[in-house]
Amino acid sequence: MALIYETDNFILESHETPEIDRLEGGHMKISPKTPVEDRTRLTPRQAIELMRLTIASGEALKAAMAEIGVEIGRINYQDNGNWKPSLHIHLYGRAKTAVLQKYGEPFTPGHRDGYAVLNEDDIRRIRITLERLFQEDRFSNDSWGLKH
Repeated sequence: MALIYETDNFILESHETPEIDRLEGGHMKISPKTPVEDRTRLTPRQAIELMRLTIASGEALKAAMAEIGVEIGRINYQDNGNWKPSLHIHLYGRAKTAVLQKYGEPFTPGHRDGYAVLNEDDIRRIRITLERLFQEDRFSNDSWGLKH
């Protein structure tokens, strides 16, 4: 998986075996740097940090993919960790023009041969957008109570 962004406690990566093709919205994953069984095991600070990163990452994916003409109408956020008890959150972009995983229809999880991963340019655009978002008041550490 390619690293997109990291915070004190979490990493955002592109998914190496995506369940959504990049041109249909893309697939990213957020994981804690130190494994945590599930969200009930997070400290309050970690929980806030995770929610902030999750929301900003969804916005960044939408904005970055819009730059190449992929209009994401919705992000599906999914907590996982069943087969390996370690929290991780999948972000599935759902493009309005999707053909393989049609927009408005239920998402069908599972890896598909031929689904393209987010490429280096996508990752660069997502990273730049996240850096910009985290400079805005609505995503600042102070606004989220994440003072160092």
